[in-house]
Amino acid sequence: MIRGYIKTVLLLLAVSGLVAGLTIDLLGLGHIAKVLWTLGVAPVLISLSLEILRSLSRGEVGLDIVAALSMSAALVFGETLAAAVIAVMYAGGTFLESFAEGRARREMRALLSRVPRRAMRYTKGKLEEVALDDIRPDDLLLIRQGDVVPVDGQIATEAAFVDASALTGESLPVRLSRGAAAMSGSTNAGEPFDLLATHRARESTYAGIVRLVEAAQRSKAPMARLADRWSLGFLAVTLAIAGAAWGATGDPIRAVAVLVVATPCPLILAVPVALVAGLSRAAHFGILIKGARPLEAMARVQTLILDKTGTLTDGRPRIVSIQCHNGFAEEDVLRLAASLDQASKHPVAQAVVDAARARDLALSAPTDVSEIPGEGVCGRVAGRNVALGGDGFIARRLGLEPRGGTGGTAGSVLVAVSIDRQLAGHLVMADPLRKGTNALLDRLRSNGLSRILLATGDRFDVASKVTEGLRLDGIHADLTPDQKVLLVLTERQNSPVMMVGDGVNDAPALAAANVGVAMGARGAAASSEAAGVVLLVDRIDRLGTGIEIAKGAQRIALQSVVAGIGLSVAGMIAAAFGYLSPVQGAILQEVIDVAVILNALRALRIVPHEVSPQLPAKPLRA
Repeated sequence: MIRGYIKTVLLLLAVSGLVAGLTIDLLGLGHIAKVLWTLGVAPVLISLSLEILRSLSRGEVGLDIVAALSMSAALVFGETLAAAVIAVMYAGGTFLESFAEGRARREMRALLSRVPRRAMRYTKGKLEEVALDDIRPDDLLLIRQGDVVPVDGQIATEAAFVDASALTGESLPVRLSRGAAAMSGSTNAGEPFDLLATHRARESTYAGIVRLVEAAQRSKAPMARLADRWSLGFLAVTLAIAGAAWGATGDPIRAVAVLVVATPCPLILAVPVALVAGLSRAAHFGILIKGARPLEAMARVQTLILDKTGTLTDGRPRIVSIQCHNGFAEEDVLRLAASLDQASKHPVAQAVVDAARARDLALSAPTDVSEIPGEGVCGRVAGRNVALGGDGFIARRLGLEPRGGTGGTAGSVLVAVSIDRQLAGHLVMADPLRKGTNALLDRLRSNGLSRILLATGDRFDVASKVTEGLRLDGIHADLTPDQKVLLVLTERQNSPVMMVGDGVNDAPALAAANVGVAMGARGAAASSEAAGVVLLVDRIDRLGTGIEIAKGAQRIALQSVVAGIGLSVAGMIAAAFGYLSPVQGAILQEVIDVAVILNALRALRIVPHEVSPQLPAKPLRA
């Protein structure tokens, strides 16, 4: 942020010096004007020189050297107006680039803030609120409904119902019995329960994921900017022409004119303008790209690694089928079950209610409701005794053998329903693929992605069944967060990698990828913070839209660079033969800048394909 302020101040000083000098020069005070132009150039040149030294210490050679040479030479040989114009152009370009990167990822404060700072601990039979760092192994904690489990521990009550999707990728909440391990970072999806702490906060699962994210961010090698990839060749051409002009004529002003015309403003200005326009265009479609580097990286990816839950799938359990028994009708089973589930906050209960409302079923108000956490719920609906919950729970109430199984679908669960003490049916709940997933994968391949992999913490049988029919190049299941990072690093050795995910367990891999993409509409704060790109709308097809916009913006930037550099080289040759003075060269460079900036702004009009079942695809225009 401080560097952004510095670049803003440098631009203001350069513009002020140029305008003030021109004003004074019109009044006939040329000697004062030269002082003002020099004062406007000096801060920019000093800042530029320091930046060049830092780059050289890292072994990097950039176009900044040409800009510094042209400003320095212009000042040395008294061409202060030309130097002032160059300073404004350079400061303007760096300001635009800083603006583009101003939305880059913030530090990991949001990731850490998801874990509660305090917890409820039993002390001498009473509850007290304590700081997270005060929790010790063997402390007994109360985890209230909706609380995030603060430390790793064991369930100390009969049962608990937790949502660990952010950690494991398993979309459906799970029931944990007494003594079962509960991971920090999971959420209490049922009634309050007691937790026996087994680790300190800094030693727990969630803290380990935070450390993985930080390590991945530190180890990720940044991809070179588009402008930097042209720098060395352009620098060599510039010095060759300037040296030849000076050597052949003995006139140093010829060399100054060449350097002024050679100031790489098509690269310094056109690239950031096109990329900022691309960022703005992507935001129009609900795609937040955190700066120019992620945009350039997004345009060059060849390998895509996708998480399953919440990315390829919706991340919310839904009824995929209803199995009826003992003569009950499907509509009655769903209507009565949903009526009773109105009294429950359980995620599966909410899915049942949503399914009934989607069918416009008239729901009745339940009475005499009794809910057994992690088991099921029972009560009366419209004069009938209704119960629903786990298959074992209903079987025990009816004196039947549990049916077991998963309804024939990997990754699904059965919710049994009894009506008037008869088994009425089973609701098969699952987390299916998002619609249009195959069309999206085809679209991504047509945009240059050669390898698409699935990486999930879920079981292999679940992952393979859910993604059956998808044209994937590989499925990697049962992965821990560090194993996901290893997969990303392995694939990065072959080609630039994009990782897409939404859970806390995805955050380290998102940070390790060349560009990480987070499903930010309902995803965890950790993944949004670690990613370079956040999809603000819950639509996976926006991934293809973002890639098309990134490629379009980079293509427009490249067009501007090629045209601008070509015109600059022509101007350099003209200056070498004495047809352009340094000031005329600076003016010519301004004309070139306007042309390339206008071309770069075409990125604001990029029209990507829209993948929609209702609408025909629209072609990409750039």
